[in-house]
Amino acid sequence: MDGHFLPSRRRLLQAGSALALGAAVPGALAQKTRELRYGHMNPPNSAAGMQAQWLADLVEKNTGGQIRIRVYPSSQLGKMQEMAEATSMGTIALSHNTAGGTGSLYEPFAALDTPYLYRDVEHLLKVTDVDSPVMQTLNKGLVDAAGVRVLYTYYFGTRHLTANKPVRTPADLAGVKIRALPFPISMTAVEGLGAVPVPVDWSEVPTALATGQVAGQENPVNTVLSSKLYESQSHLMLTGHIMNPHVIIINEDLWQGFTPEQRDAISRAALEVRKRASAMVLQQEADELEQLRKLKMTVIGPDDGLQLDAFKASVKKLVDERFTDKFGNLYRQIAAIQ
Repeated sequence: MDGHFLPSRRRLLQAGSALALGAAVPGALAQKTRELRYGHMNPPNSAAGMQAQWLADLVEKNTGGQIRIRVYPSSQLGKMQEMAEATSMGTIALSHNTAGGTGSLYEPFAALDTPYLYRDVEHLLKVTDVDSPVMQTLNKGLVDAAGVRVLYTYYFGTRHLTANKPVRTPADLAGVKIRALPFPISMTAVEGLGAVPVPVDWSEVPTALATGQVAGQENPVNTVLSSKLYESQSHLMLTGHIMNPHVIIINEDLWQGFTPEQRDAISRAALEVRKRASAMVLQQEADELEQLRKLKMTVIGPDDGLQLDAFKASVKKLVDERFTDKFGNLYRQIAAIQ
């Protein structure tokens, strides 16, 4: 857990959970309108930021103004893990996170970020639909463990490898240091690709690449483009090793306090946002990949000799060794979803 969390938690608690969760609007509307806070780390013009605002707009529309969501982007309410904990404690109403990050509240959620877990985006969306048998079980565990529930998920992107040389097989990465997220499954993914995983905070990645601390990194194409990684990395390998759902959570006590009609209105808004955001990210990925090509980044996929089956087999071997005992039953349930 982030070392700066405890002071932040105290500040949030001192602010009063009533203010954060559902502060009533003063005056004549006090009995009819409730304002909730949705905190997240992303810029407002990012896919993650835009979908949060779409939810706010639709919830207000669907509830006839009874429930209003105020979105606080760009880490205004704390770091990502702090906001997850704050949603759990009830000091903010909603937040979003990766599946791996949600695993800090309930460990089995981390399994949803396992490399090569989903057959395609459609499979990911079926697995992470809140009404799927997998998500119903995970959601119950999350409610019991942390007092929050998943309101919805959407497709957040697929992670690929970048480096300053062509990579077509795991052997090409032998001894090569690649930046990895500091989560066990993420480190395993990079190691399975054939590289030496090095945990580096995102803020330090440009320096780590420039100084040679790491020779490459892995991220969705959106990050490669928006963070201008093409300036320090010449090659993009379409390894597609992790397909990410983004997870939006809401405080459970708050959820149970809504009327059935209000819960239905919020759920309808969530379903619409899920579809719209997933479609947008898919379209953006295609456009962004073309932009990277125009910026003279060499893109290597299966048609260019990338041996995807070799990467999958190498990664699967490590995942089986390290995570099957813990998540094997969950993996089988996910594979069974058609």
